[in-house]
Amino acid sequence: MLVTLLLGSTSDTEHAEKIQAVLKEFAVPSRILVASAHKVPEKVAEIIKELNADSQPQVVITVVGMSNGLGGVAAGGCVHPVITCPPAKSLEEYQVDLHSSLRMPSDVPVMTVLNPKNAALAAVKILAEGDKTLRKKVTERIEKVKAQY
Repeated sequence: MLVTLLLGSTSDTEHAEKIQAVLKEFAVPSRILVASAHKVPEKVAEIIKELNADSQPQVVITVVGMSNGLGGVAAGGCVHPVITCPPAKSLEEYQVDLHSSLRMPSDVPVMTVLNPKNAALAAVKILAEGDKTLRKKVTERIEKVKAQY
């Protein structure tokens, strides 16, 4: 089981670390890789090839702002589920950058989640479909949240 955080730039690391913090709560292993779909597409293609060769249950979370080519490229070629979580720092960035994450061509199934905590939780729930221990942790988390209300 693995979550790969694929960043378009090292400047997205802080946002990715917020996702990793939640994954750690569930003991879900993760790693950060950096490759811009626009600047080093051959590196992205190699990463996708390596991900596809790895048969363990996985989710890929792309973290990229501006023109989100990375999320689409990953989703278009990867056999594992892809979530994109853009690191917009302001309302203006969200308004401009978000559309590049939401508007994907047909056969490019990337899910967009704005909140880094929710992106991590979505990945955990996907992985929990095939892991009873992780599913139990998800159930406990849901019960804990409900108890607060």
